[in-house]
Amino acid sequence: MDKSQELAVSQMRKSVEKLGVSTEKYRDPTLMRFLIARSMDTDKAAKMFVQWQKWRNALVPLGSVTDSEVQDELEAKKIYLQGLSKKGFPIMIVKGSKHFPSNDQTQFKKFVVHILDKTIASSFKGREIGDEKLIGILDLKDLTYKNVDARALITGFQFVQAYYPECLAKCYIVHMPRFFVSIWRIVSYFLEKATLEKIKIVNNEEERRELVKDIGEEALPEEYGGQAKLVPIQDVVLPPLNH
Repeated sequence: MDKSQELAVSQMRKSVEKLGVSTEKYRDPTLMRFLIARSMDTDKAAKMFVQWQKWRNALVPLGSVTDSEVQDELEAKKIYLQGLSKKGFPIMIVKGSKHFPSNDQTQFKKFVVHILDKTIASSFKGREIGDEKLIGILDLKDLTYKNVDARALITGFQFVQAYYPECLAKCYIVHMPRFFVSIWRIVSYFLEKATLEKIKIVNNEEERRELVKDIGEEALPEEYGGQAKLVPIQDVVLPPLNH
């Protein structure tokens, strides 16, 4: 970080503490994510950080969501975790055709936290730094009206932009059916410009090649032009973190 960033982080820490929350456990790169998300405005970044802490403590009081808490969602095998891209970003794949709207919104929110936490944690080399990012692929192949869940998409993307700031490197949407275009317009309305700029809808062969080039053939599953096999997220075992 340069001196201006170091000063901004220092000021943000003071602003957060004035709001009654400690930043002691968090490294500078974590705080920088909030500053970047709020255009380096230290007060706005501090408020965002405090809101994140309150949200996290309310939804995930024990610090993490276990597989057993979201077993129903995991059993659908709709989320896959594929290793790291060329730039070292973990790749999460969502199969839309395996998703059905949930009657238990609390469990679904915990599920979103579970998969985001685990995806980001899969990029750690010993210890979290705080500036890790992920790549998402939303695959809408074979999607039917029964699978459509605009609320789930809005929840997922809003969680990313509000509670995982600057953690999304890019999200590719592949195999989008025509009927979904109007639904995507509704979802897009609820997303910030910065989030929308990271979402790429793959419509043609040139864009597909760009996806393969960005991620790399070794980590990308065969059905998307790579060489890897799909790995359900619950089959990925991560080593314990060093704190």
